[in-house]
Amino acid sequence: MSDEIGAKLKDYLKSEILHDESYPMADDEPLISSGLIDSFSLVDIALFVEETFGVRIDDNELTADNFDTVAELVKHIEANQ
Repeated sequence: MSDEIGAKLKDYLKSEILHDESYPMADDEPLISSGLIDSFSLVDIALFVEETFGVRIDDNELTADNFDTVAELVKHIEANQ
């Protein structure tokens, strides 16, 4: 997993989605299935990923099954860059 991509994602999630920059987010922490992030935030996360990393995320991919952890997001970004 790219540490740089993971760090950017965590910074965004903590500051823009959770509004708690001190939150100790782990790479494998369930975000959506645990209720930490709601499903409505997936669109914001997808837009951030597309704008920041140049990776297109189709609407049918926006599910907790695909993007429940930072590690899963990083894996998707790396596979599609």
